[in-house]
Amino acid sequence: MNSITDITQYFFDLQKNIHNELNHITQDTSQQSPLHWENYQGHITHWENQPCFEKATISVSHIAGQSLPKASLDHASELKEIINQPYEATGISMIFHPRNPHVPTMHANLRYFQCQDTWWFGGGMDLTPYYGYREDAIHWHQSCQTACSASTPNPYPWFKTQCDDYFYLKHRQEHRGIGGLFFDKLYEPSFESCTKLIQSIGDNLTKAYAPIVSRRQNTPYTQEQTEFQHYRRGRYVEFNLLQDRGTLFGLQSGHRTENILVSMPPKVAWKYGYQPQQNTPEAKLIETFLSPKDWIKETL
Repeated sequence: MNSITDITQYFFDLQKNIHNELNHITQDTSQQSPLHWENYQGHITHWENQPCFEKATISVSHIAGQSLPKASLDHASELKEIINQPYEATGISMIFHPRNPHVPTMHANLRYFQCQDTWWFGGGMDLTPYYGYREDAIHWHQSCQTACSASTPNPYPWFKTQCDDYFYLKHRQEHRGIGGLFFDKLYEPSFESCTKLIQSIGDNLTKAYAPIVSRRQNTPYTQEQTEFQHYRRGRYVEFNLLQDRGTLFGLQSGHRTENILVSMPPKVAWKYGYQPQQNTPEAKLIETFLSPKDWIKETL
């Protein structure tokens, strides 16, 4: 990949591959609807009310503007001087909200910004379970480590720490899920090495998530477990609306609100003062799985 056009094409190919691979595993059917609007060229693949995924989206965008939105430069003081310069950006974003509460929600995005001679990558992948399984958590983080093996030294420990720090709900004093990878303003050591890493992460997304979906999608569940899933989805919504830089970037860019908020889960619940009973799977999720740990070193 040598240009923003090449990167965008890779994202389109990745979108198609992930769609086909997950469709094969879940036997879901879906519709693909191209969306176009001012200052935007993109394509969105959307599932809704399917047997496995209650709602899921994979979107690719290629946008341009006359000045970078503030959210794109937060926590990057070294790039502040280009905030009023024209820019281009391309990215792929995906979110899978399963119907079965034993299947975790998966979110991932990869993005590239170019502003005159300045460029950088960002992105990541994280997992939000509703019921904790050690096997799934270990597999997820081993896959994240493998995805980062395209770089030397392997940046997994650094990206994992950044993910744990980023997906932390400050007002709740808890983490959204079990983490994964998160990185921003990646431009070293070279464009070639960065694109190689981005491609490796993209190519490993279904290898990380599909086996978990396959293991859990037919697990029996109760109405009470669905209600707990809806309660925990509330944390996802709170994070996206209050803290997520990607959501803020999209809103500040002035693009189509429907597509910016398409990642929201279809059914969510908030319960006043709710606390799960001790020694239950619901309590175990919060006590054991939502505290960052070195899952690579964990054993079954």
